Amino acid sequence: MNQKLPINARLSVSVPKAARRRFSWAKGAAVTGVTLLTAALLGCGGSDQSESAERAPASNTERISGADAPTFAANVAFAVYPANTLAQRPKSISLVTEDNWQNVVSASVFMAHPLRAPLLISTAGGMPAPTTAAVNIFQPHGNRLKASGNASRKGAAYFAMGEVATPYQGRTYRPGETGGAVQAASIEAYRKVLFREAPKRVVIAAENDPAFALPAAAWAAFSGDPVLYSDTDKLPKATADALRRFPAKVYVLGPTSVISPSVVREIGKLAKGVKRVAGDTPVENAVALARYSDGDFGWGVNRSGHGFVIARSNAPLEAALASPLSASGTQGPLLLTESADKLPRAVRQYLLDVKPLKHVWIVGDEEAIAPSQQAEIEELTATPKR
Repeated sequence: MNQKLPINARLSVSVPKAARRRFSWAKGAAVTGVTLLTAALLGCGGSDQSESAERAPASNTERISGADAPTFAANVAFAVYPANTLAQRPKSISLVTEDNWQNVVSASVFMAHPLRAPLLISTAGGMPAPTTAAVNIFQPHGNRLKASGNASRKGAAYFAMGEVATPYQGRTYRPGETGGAVQAASIEAYRKVLFREAPKRVVIAAENDPAFALPAAAWAAFSGDPVLYSDTDKLPKATADALRRFPAKVYVLGPTSVISPSVVREIGKLAKGVKRVAGDTPVENAVALARYSDGDFGWGVNRSGHGFVIARSNAPLEAALASPLSASGTQGPLLLTESADKLPRAVRQYLLDVKPLKHVWIVGDEEAIAPSQQAEIEELTATPKR
């Protein structure tokens, strides 16, 4: 289906000037402006669920949430692109569905330079109101990059992942099929065209275990390294073909329980080299990638002065949609927590090792990550008093 919905050529919603003045991402101003901007755009009112972000005075943590997936995605996009000026608007946008976390993780690579495309939610039946409002504000016209196919010389304004409606205005590119491994391979191929070079590094994540795959989204958004998928005991044909097409150094994300040694050996025959980055649990796996460094690959965050994003391990869509935060502002890796109330020991110890921190995004509402856990994170990130 290739349905398109009309949007206004000009701004179709009223945004109070105060909302625009009170938020400046570049200057790190108080994030209450994001709440005001999103409320003005979406008519969300002032409920806790609809607020996009919350931060206490002099705090190192900020909460970003939304009443639903489209609102949450729009809030993340406005946190990265406040749209106060033309330069603060994205030139391209990735449109994804909320029922396919694999596509969201793979599409995160389009947030990397030079595209810098945030993620918004769409459906086969139409664009949700939060997405339409964000598109009306951003009005992307496409990156002026050399490309081919549907993208044209001017580049695509929208990257449509799967059966999603798109605006009339702006060129749209739909990379390949809708399946996880197949779609990921198509995204990698198109990434090569847009980035004007084949990938030198590739991350292979577990297609059927989102908690272990999620940290790859943050890294892809930051680095531009594409994400491909594997089953536990079998390498999908689409992934194998992609590795043959663009031989690269491969980093397998996850323990042997989610991607077996036999698969890694098969990858080794196709790649320029293969290494595993892993932790036994999803929490430990995310910490392992945050610490890892191998030449140009890996966050290598083992000292103070960095930012982080913390999300629930059982909320794959929100964690993946938050990937643009890892590539913007106080950029940093994704960490995971398993419950609303308690920070996992592995994360607590890691934050103690690398404190003080610049900034931590808390992903989700207070039911996902309770204020008590946010307060614990705040305490761990604070600069020691002299």
